[in-house]
Amino acid sequence: MTEIHAPGAAREGVSRRSMLTGTLAGLVVPAAAVSLGGAAAAPAAAAPSKGTTRRITMYAEELPGGQYGYGLAPGKATIPGPVLEMWEGETLEIELVNTTDRRLSIHPHGVNYTVDSDGSPFNDSFNEPGETRTYVWSTQTQYRAESGLWMPGSAGYWHYHDHALGTDHGTEGVRKGLYGALVVRRKGDLLPDRQFTVVFNDMTINNKMAPHAPVLEARLGERVEFIAIGHGDMYHTFHLHAHRWANNRTGMLEGPNDPSQVIDNRDLNPGDSFGFQVIAGAGVGPGAWMYHCHVQFHSDGGMAGVFLVRNEDGSMPEGAQEALDRYHHHGGHTNH
Repeated sequence: MTEIHAPGAAREGVSRRSMLTGTLAGLVVPAAAVSLGGAAAAPAAAAPSKGTTRRITMYAEELPGGQYGYGLAPGKATIPGPVLEMWEGETLEIELVNTTDRRLSIHPHGVNYTVDSDGSPFNDSFNEPGETRTYVWSTQTQYRAESGLWMPGSAGYWHYHDHALGTDHGTEGVRKGLYGALVVRRKGDLLPDRQFTVVFNDMTINNKMAPHAPVLEARLGERVEFIAIGHGDMYHTFHLHAHRWANNRTGMLEGPNDPSQVIDNRDLNPGDSFGFQVIAGAGVGPGAWMYHCHVQFHSDGGMAGVFLVRNEDGSMPEGAQEALDRYHHHGGHTNH
Protein backbone atom coordinates (compact mmCIF):
# COMPACT_ATOMS: atom_id res chain seq x y z
CA MET A 1 0.00 0.00 0.00
CA THR A 2 1.30 3.45 -0.91
CA GLU A 3 0.14 6.78 0.45
CA ILE A 4 1.45 10.22 -0.48
CA HIS A 5 1.65 12.90 2.20
CA ALA A 6 2.76 16.49 2.13
CA PRO A 7 6.21 17.22 3.57
CA GLY A 8 6.37 17.21 7.36
CA ALA A 9 5.90 20.32 9.46
CA ALA A 10 8.36 19.36 12.17
CA ARG A 11 10.76 22.17 11.32
CA GLU A 12 7.92 24.65 11.76
CA GLY A 13 6.94 23.34 15.18
CA VAL A 14 3.58 21.94 14.01
CA SER A 15 2.54 18.35 14.70
CA ARG A 16 0.66 16.63 11.88
CA ARG A 17 0.30 13.60 14.13
CA SER A 18 -1.61 15.58 16.76
CA MET A 19 -3.75 17.08 13.99
CA LEU A 20 -4.56 13.61 12.68
CA THR A 21 -5.33 11.89 15.97
CA GLY A 22 -5.77 14.54 18.64
CA THR A 23 -9.56 14.11 18.71
CA LEU A 24 -9.43 10.42 19.52
CA ALA A 25 -10.35 9.38 23.05
CA GLY A 26 -9.09 12.54 24.69
CA LEU A 27 -5.64 12.02 23.24
CA VAL A 28 -3.13 14.78 23.82
CA VAL A 29 0.24 15.26 22.16
CA PRO A 30 2.49 13.54 21.47
CA ALA A 31 -0.34 11.51 20.05
CA ALA A 32 -0.18 7.98 18.73
CA ALA A 33 0.37 7.78 14.98
CA VAL A 34 -1.34 5.37 12.68
CA SER A 35 1.27 3.39 10.77
CA LEU A 36 0.13 1.37 7.79
CA GLY A 37 3.60 0.21 6.89
CA GLY A 38 3.50 2.33 3.73
CA ALA A 39 2.01 5.37 5.47
CA ALA A 40 4.14 8.18 6.80
CA ALA A 41 3.39 9.37 10.30
CA ALA A 42 3.63 12.96 11.45
CA PRO A 43 6.18 14.12 14.05
CA ALA A 44 5.40 14.33 17.75
CA ALA A 45 4.99 17.59 19.61
CA ALA A 46 7.42 18.99 22.17
CA ALA A 47 8.11 16.95 25.29
CA PRO A 48 5.48 17.38 28.04
CA SER A 49 6.35 18.12 31.63
CA LYS A 50 7.68 15.21 33.68
CA GLY A 51 4.98 13.10 35.29
CA THR A 52 2.38 13.71 32.56
CA THR A 53 -0.22 10.97 32.14
CA ARG A 54 -2.01 10.45 28.81
CA ARG A 55 -4.98 8.20 28.16
CA ILE A 56 -5.87 6.56 24.86
CA THR A 57 -8.31 3.91 23.71
CA MET A 58 -7.21 1.12 21.38
CA TYR A 59 -9.33 -1.49 19.65
CA ALA A 60 -8.28 -5.05 18.88
CA GLU A 61 -10.21 -6.28 15.85
CA GLU A 62 -10.43 -9.23 13.51
CA LEU A 63 -9.43 -8.35 9.95
CA PRO A 64 -10.15 -10.04 6.60
CA GLY A 65 -8.30 -13.28 5.93
CA GLY A 66 -8.32 -14.34 9.58
CA GLN A 67 -5.80 -11.70 10.61
CA TYR A 68 -6.00 -9.31 13.58
CA GLY A 69 -4.89 -5.76 14.26
CA TYR A 70 -4.88 -2.88 16.73
CA GLY A 71 -6.42 0.51 15.94
CA LEU A 72 -7.19 3.88 17.54
CA ALA A 73 -10.86 3.87 16.54
CA PRO A 74 -13.49 1.22 15.77
CA GLY A 75 -12.97 -0.23 12.30
CA LYS A 76 -9.49 1.33 11.94
CA ALA A 77 -7.25 -1.58 12.96
CA THR A 78 -4.10 -2.02 10.85
CA ILE A 79 -1.06 -4.29 10.54
CA PRO A 80 1.17 -3.11 12.08
CA GLY A 81 -0.85 -1.24 14.69
CA PRO A 82 -0.49 2.49 15.44
CA VAL A 83 2.88 3.88 16.45
CA LEU A 84 2.65 4.74 20.15
CA GLU A 85 5.00 7.52 21.24
CA MET A 86 6.01 8.60 24.72
CA TRP A 87 8.60 10.90 26.26
CA GLU A 88 10.82 9.84 29.14
CA GLY A 89 9.03 10.54 32.41
CA GLU A 90 5.58 10.15 30.87
CA THR A 91 2.87 7.57 31.69
CA LEU A 92 0.46 6.12 29.12
CA GLU A 93 -2.86 4.53 30.13
CA ILE A 94 -4.22 2.31 27.35
CA GLU A 95 -7.84 1.24 27.47
CA LEU A 96 -7.84 -1.82 25.22
CA VAL A 97 -11.23 -2.83 23.82
CA ASN A 98 -11.32 -6.44 22.66
CA THR A 99 -13.95 -6.55 19.92
CA THR A 100 -13.13 -10.17 19.00
CA ASP A 101 -14.36 -13.54 20.27
CA ARG A 102 -10.81 -14.55 21.26
CA ARG A 103 -8.80 -13.73 24.38
CA LEU A 104 -5.90 -11.36 23.69
CA SER A 105 -3.80 -8.61 25.28
CA ILE A 106 -1.16 -5.95 24.72
CA HIS A 107 2.36 -6.40 26.08
CA PRO A 108 5.11 -3.73 25.79
CA HIS A 109 8.89 -3.88 25.56
CA GLY A 110 11.19 -1.27 27.08
CA VAL A 111 8.84 0.50 29.51
CA ASN A 112 7.77 -0.02 33.13
CA TYR A 113 4.54 -1.77 34.12
CA THR A 114 3.08 -3.75 37.03
CA VAL A 115 1.98 -7.38 36.86
CA ASP A 116 -1.58 -6.14 36.25
CA SER A 117 -0.42 -4.51 33.01
CA ASP A 118 1.92 -7.30 31.90
CA GLY A 119 -0.45 -8.51 29.18
CA SER A 120 0.47 -12.09 29.98
CA PRO A 121 -1.81 -14.97 31.05
CA PHE A 122 1.01 -15.91 33.45
CA ASN A 123 -0.04 -12.85 35.48
CA ASP A 124 -3.75 -13.21 34.65
CA SER A 125 -3.39 -9.98 32.67
CA PHE A 126 -5.36 -10.12 29.41
CA ASN A 127 -8.71 -9.30 27.80
CA GLU A 128 -11.38 -11.94 27.61
CA PRO A 129 -13.54 -11.89 24.46
CA GLY A 130 -15.45 -8.60 24.37
CA GLU A 131 -13.69 -7.28 27.51
CA THR A 132 -12.25 -3.81 28.00
CA ARG A 133 -9.12 -3.57 30.16
CA THR A 134 -6.71 -0.75 31.04
CA TYR A 135 -2.95 -1.22 30.79
CA VAL A 136 -0.58 1.33 32.34
CA TRP A 137 2.93 1.91 31.00
CA SER A 138 5.39 4.35 32.56
CA THR A 139 8.83 5.60 31.61
CA GLN A 140 11.83 7.05 33.40
CA THR A 141 14.73 9.32 32.66
CA GLN A 142 18.33 8.34 33.31
CA TYR A 143 19.20 8.54 37.00
CA ARG A 144 22.15 8.03 39.28
CA ALA A 145 21.74 5.19 41.77
CA GLU A 146 23.01 5.27 45.35
CA SER A 147 25.93 3.17 44.16
CA GLY A 148 26.97 6.08 41.96
CA LEU A 149 26.28 4.12 38.78
CA TRP A 150 24.11 5.67 36.10
CA MET A 151 20.95 3.71 35.36
CA PRO A 152 19.37 3.75 31.89
CA GLY A 153 16.22 5.62 31.02
CA SER A 154 13.43 4.32 28.82
CA ALA A 155 14.29 6.12 25.59
CA GLY A 156 14.54 3.81 22.61
CA TYR A 157 12.77 2.15 19.72
CA TRP A 158 10.60 -0.55 21.30
CA HIS A 159 7.45 -2.43 20.35
CA TYR A 160 4.24 -3.97 21.67
CA HIS A 161 2.35 -7.13 20.79
CA ASP A 162 -0.28 -9.62 21.87
CA HIS A 163 0.68 -12.16 24.53
CA ALA A 164 -2.50 -14.23 24.88
CA LEU A 165 -4.13 -15.19 21.58
CA GLY A 166 -3.62 -18.85 20.67
CA THR A 167 -1.13 -19.66 23.43
CA ASP A 168 0.06 -18.10 26.68
CA HIS A 169 2.77 -16.43 24.58
CA GLY A 170 0.41 -14.94 22.00
CA THR A 171 2.01 -16.90 19.19
CA GLU A 172 -1.09 -16.87 17.00
CA GLY A 173 -1.81 -13.22 17.76
CA VAL A 174 1.69 -12.12 16.72
CA ARG A 175 1.65 -14.29 13.62
CA LYS A 176 -1.70 -12.83 12.54
CA GLY A 177 -0.79 -9.15 13.02
CA LEU A 178 -1.26 -8.03 16.62
CA TYR A 179 1.90 -5.93 16.93
CA GLY A 180 3.13 -2.36 16.57
CA ALA A 181 5.91 0.13 17.31
CA LEU A 182 6.52 1.92 20.61
CA VAL A 183 8.89 4.91 20.59
CA VAL A 184 10.16 6.53 23.78
CA ARG A 185 11.98 9.79 23.14
CA ARG A 186 14.43 11.74 25.25
CA LYS A 187 14.22 15.51 25.51
CA GLY A 188 16.22 16.99 22.64
CA ASP A 189 15.68 14.09 20.23
CA LEU A 190 15.15 15.17 16.64
CA LEU A 191 11.69 14.53 15.23
CA PRO A 192 11.13 13.08 11.75
CA ASP A 193 9.20 14.37 8.76
CA ARG A 194 8.09 10.83 7.95
CA GLN A 195 8.00 7.62 9.96
CA PHE A 196 7.74 4.00 8.86
CA THR A 197 7.31 0.73 10.76
CA VAL A 198 8.87 -2.36 9.16
CA VAL A 199 8.17 -5.71 10.83
CA PHE A 200 9.93 -8.90 9.74
CA ASN A 201 7.41 -11.55 10.84
CA ASP A 202 8.49 -15.05 9.80
CA MET A 203 8.80 -14.75 5.99
CA THR A 204 6.72 -11.57 5.67
CA ILE A 205 7.11 -7.81 5.96
CA ASN A 206 4.12 -6.38 7.83
CA ASN A 207 2.40 -9.70 7.07
CA LYS A 208 2.88 -9.27 3.32
CA MET A 209 5.39 -10.49 0.74
CA ALA A 210 6.80 -8.95 -2.41
CA PRO A 211 5.39 -7.54 -4.58
CA HIS A 212 2.82 -6.50 -1.96
CA ALA A 213 5.23 -5.49 0.82
CA PRO A 214 5.03 -1.76 1.62
CA VAL A 215 6.37 0.87 -0.76
CA LEU A 216 7.61 3.56 1.65
CA GLU A 217 7.65 7.07 0.17
CA ALA A 218 9.51 10.27 1.03
CA ARG A 219 10.85 13.32 -0.76
CA LEU A 220 14.48 14.15 -1.31
CA GLY A 221 15.95 15.81 1.80
CA GLU A 222 13.23 14.79 4.25
CA ARG A 223 14.18 13.33 7.64
CA VAL A 224 12.83 9.78 7.63
CA GLU A 225 12.55 7.52 10.66
CA PHE A 226 12.52 3.73 10.33
CA ILE A 227 11.34 1.51 13.19
CA ALA A 228 12.38 -2.11 12.58
CA ILE A 229 10.84 -4.99 14.57
CA GLY A 230 11.36 -8.74 14.46
CA HIS A 231 8.77 -11.46 15.18
CA GLY A 232 8.19 -15.13 14.48
CA ASP A 233 10.54 -18.11 14.44
CA MET A 234 13.24 -17.09 11.96
CA TYR A 235 16.41 -15.03 12.05
CA HIS A 236 16.70 -12.01 9.76
CA THR A 237 18.93 -9.10 8.82
CA PHE A 238 17.53 -5.70 7.81
CA HIS A 239 19.31 -3.94 4.92
CA LEU A 240 18.47 -0.53 3.44
CA HIS A 241 20.04 0.34 0.09
CA ALA A 242 22.08 3.56 -0.31
CA HIS A 243 21.46 4.87 3.25
CA ARG A 244 23.44 4.40 6.48
CA TRP A 245 22.92 4.96 10.17
CA ALA A 246 24.86 4.79 13.44
CA ASN A 247 24.41 1.60 15.46
CA ASN A 248 23.29 3.35 18.66
CA ARG A 249 20.05 4.49 20.31
CA THR A 250 19.07 7.14 17.78
CA GLY A 251 20.92 6.09 14.63
CA MET A 252 22.69 9.47 14.54
CA LEU A 253 26.22 10.47 15.50
CA GLU A 254 26.53 12.81 18.49
CA GLY A 255 29.59 14.58 17.11
CA PRO A 256 32.70 14.21 14.94
CA ASN A 257 34.40 11.91 17.46
CA ASP A 258 31.42 9.62 18.15
CA PRO A 259 32.87 6.07 17.86
CA SER A 260 29.52 4.43 17.00
CA GLN A 261 29.76 1.96 14.16
CA VAL A 262 28.05 3.20 11.00
CA ILE A 263 26.05 0.44 9.28
CA ASP A 264 23.49 -0.27 6.57
CA ASN A 265 22.62 -3.82 7.67
CA ARG A 266 21.68 -5.16 11.10
CA ASP A 267 20.34 -8.37 12.62
CA LEU A 268 16.59 -8.26 13.22
CA ASN A 269 15.59 -11.38 15.08
CA PRO A 270 12.37 -12.30 16.93
CA GLY A 271 11.64 -9.89 19.79
CA ASP A 272 14.29 -7.41 18.65
CA SER A 273 13.69 -3.82 17.62
CA PHE A 274 15.72 -0.78 16.66
CA GLY A 275 15.22 2.52 14.91
CA PHE A 276 17.15 5.19 13.09
CA GLN A 277 16.74 8.32 11.00
CA VAL A 278 18.17 9.09 7.59
CA ILE A 279 17.96 12.06 5.24
CA ALA A 280 16.19 10.67 2.20
CA GLY A 281 18.53 10.47 -0.78
CA ALA A 282 21.44 12.22 0.98
CA GLY A 283 24.56 11.77 -1.14
CA VAL A 284 22.84 9.40 -3.55
CA GLY A 285 19.85 11.29 -4.90
CA PRO A 286 16.23 10.27 -5.43
CA GLY A 287 15.22 6.87 -6.73
CA ALA A 288 13.62 3.53 -5.90
CA TRP A 289 15.84 2.01 -3.21
CA MET A 290 15.28 -1.50 -1.99
CA TYR A 291 14.98 -2.60 1.65
CA HIS A 292 14.98 -6.32 2.41
CA CYS A 293 16.10 -9.20 4.58
CA HIS A 294 19.68 -10.03 3.63
CA VAL A 295 19.25 -13.74 4.34
CA GLN A 296 19.32 -14.72 0.70
CA PHE A 297 16.53 -17.28 0.56
CA HIS A 298 14.36 -14.87 2.56
CA SER A 299 14.77 -12.04 0.06
CA ASP A 300 14.34 -14.46 -2.82
CA GLY A 301 11.17 -15.69 -1.12
CA GLY A 302 9.57 -12.25 -0.99
CA MET A 303 11.04 -10.39 2.01
CA ALA A 304 11.71 -7.22 0.03
CA GLY A 305 10.13 -3.78 -0.34
CA VAL A 306 10.90 -0.37 -1.83
CA PHE A 307 11.93 2.93 -0.24
CA LEU A 308 10.87 5.39 -2.93
CA VAL A 309 12.63 8.75 -2.64
CA ARG A 310 10.78 11.19 -4.88
CA ASN A 311 12.19 14.43 -6.18
CA GLU A 312 11.99 17.39 -3.82
CA ASP A 313 8.83 18.63 -5.57
CA GLY A 314 7.17 15.22 -5.21
CA SER A 315 7.58 14.17 -8.82
CA MET A 316 8.81 10.72 -9.81
CA PRO A 317 12.59 10.49 -10.41
CA GLU A 318 13.90 9.26 -13.72
CA GLY A 319 13.90 5.46 -13.86
CA ALA A 320 11.96 5.02 -10.59
CA GLN A 321 8.70 3.94 -12.20
CA GLU A 322 10.53 1.30 -14.22
CA ALA A 323 12.15 0.03 -11.00
CA LEU A 324 8.73 -0.14 -9.31
CA ASP A 325 7.35 -2.05 -12.27
CA ARG A 326 10.16 -4.58 -11.93
CA TYR A 327 9.46 -4.87 -8.20
CA HIS A 328 5.78 -5.52 -8.86
CA HIS A 329 6.80 -8.55 -10.91
CA HIS A 330 8.96 -9.90 -8.06
CA GLY A 331 8.62 -13.67 -8.35
CA GLY A 332 4.83 -13.54 -8.65
CA HIS A 333 4.40 -13.70 -4.85
CA THR A 334 1.02 -12.97 -3.32
CA ASN A 335 -0.18 -11.78 0.09
CA HIS A 336 0.62 -14.02 3.05
